[in-house]
Amino acid sequence: MKIKNEVMLITYADSMGKNLQETNELLQKHFKGIIGGVHLLPFYPSSADRGFAPLTYKEVDKAFGGWTDVEDMSKDFFTMYDFMINHISQSSEYFQDFKEKKDASEYADLFIRYKDFWPNGEPTQEDVDLIYKRKPRAPYIDVTFADGTSEKIWCTFDEEQIDLNVYTETTKKFIKDNLTHLAEKGASIIRLDAFAYATKKVGTNCFFIEPDTWEMMEEVKEMLAPYGVELLPEIHEHYSIQLKLAKKGYWVYDFALPMLVLHGLYSGRSERLINWLNICPRKQFTTLDTHDGIGVVDVADLLTQEEIDETKENLFSKGANVKKIYNTMAYNNLDIYQLNCTYYSALGNNDDAYVLARAIQFYTPGIPQVYYVGLLAGENDIELLEKTKVGRNINRHYYSKEEVEENLERPVLKRLFNLIRFRNTYQAFDGEMTVVENADPQILEITWTKAELETTLRANLATREYEITYFDPEAGVAKQLENI
Repeated sequence: MKIKNEVMLITYADSMGKNLQETNELLQKHFKGIIGGVHLLPFYPSSADRGFAPLTYKEVDKAFGGWTDVEDMSKDFFTMYDFMINHISQSSEYFQDFKEKKDASEYADLFIRYKDFWPNGEPTQEDVDLIYKRKPRAPYIDVTFADGTSEKIWCTFDEEQIDLNVYTETTKKFIKDNLTHLAEKGASIIRLDAFAYATKKVGTNCFFIEPDTWEMMEEVKEMLAPYGVELLPEIHEHYSIQLKLAKKGYWVYDFALPMLVLHGLYSGRSERLINWLNICPRKQFTTLDTHDGIGVVDVADLLTQEEIDETKENLFSKGANVKKIYNTMAYNNLDIYQLNCTYYSALGNNDDAYVLARAIQFYTPGIPQVYYVGLLAGENDIELLEKTKVGRNINRHYYSKEEVEENLERPVLKRLFNLIRFRNTYQAFDGEMTVVENADPQILEITWTKAELETTLRANLATREYEITYFDPEAGVAKQLENI
């Protein structure tokens, strides 16, 4: 199914109902007209990181269901699947075969061996310092083979996530086999997870290397072209990288928007948001919340460091049930690039502020993605957080089917869904956007026009009062959108 300019849900296979069958039932019964697409987070058998350490892409985790469930979803909604181009599970058959047979393994070339990568088999301290890494040391694990020998193998993230050598023919074949399989299983778009870490060369930071990254992306794009499947590279970094990707025609994420909206609603000032709306890519997926945290690194230079610090402090003081300690080692969370909190709780569980935040997102250029917790205006899950001591779980509540249905009765969801239905069906959003210049820094005014159709969001960020007007072609008059 082709991508539509309609709201896209982001969900795990077991977070709205206990499996894919229940998720499908909920979507069919309650979310037709509200959800146009679904980003189904990794649903493959996996050994770590909630699906992001896949054992294989050829199977669906039995706990979630089977390929029929996934394909059923893809018939009614445009779908996004994940492909981890940077790594595969240490527990996968590929890596286990390599451990058993070493050089004789048909998968030996899938992985990056320190002895082959570095000129002297080991990086110098200068090499290590240069690498853009997620660990305080060189990125590797020590692997002991069946013959008793041991080697260092490149590992950027969790020790279960072993990096792939994207330069070899073995890996290129592995990538093509799996991408075409996912395309045949109904994907409309494939998200290339952690792609910026995949290219590596001695003497570089091994992150978003040019031209290597572009060459890799073009190869992947060509693999998917016969299937009409689009590509979305995923990266949390300085917004200039998103602009680079957009310039080359790729879909990108708007990961800057979450912090910019929070800053606007906390400070009551619109100028930073207005600046971004004027320069942001148009071919993008917008977010306020995802399965990860609220990105901080993404707004560097769009907010000053003082404004970033101020926004973070406001999250802790104005947000509901969120404490600084949740973003520390005590909760296995030392990611300085992200803050963990549901978006509803970041706004103090305030219905007016929350619906306004979504209105701003829906009037930002791009296709809106709404994380399942956000779709249900979910509060911070302190119980799951304390039970697991994993910071990100504050925003990863497991909703039973019954719990989803109970939430649908809340006034905030009725308002949000009315807004979503309008965003999905009013065709001015396929037209041109302009940000109206206003002398009052508290006012944000965004207009979309296409032929005779026109709609405007006018908001006071300080008071959080807002209105949406639109031209009704049948009545021939401008109207105000109600029940939002």
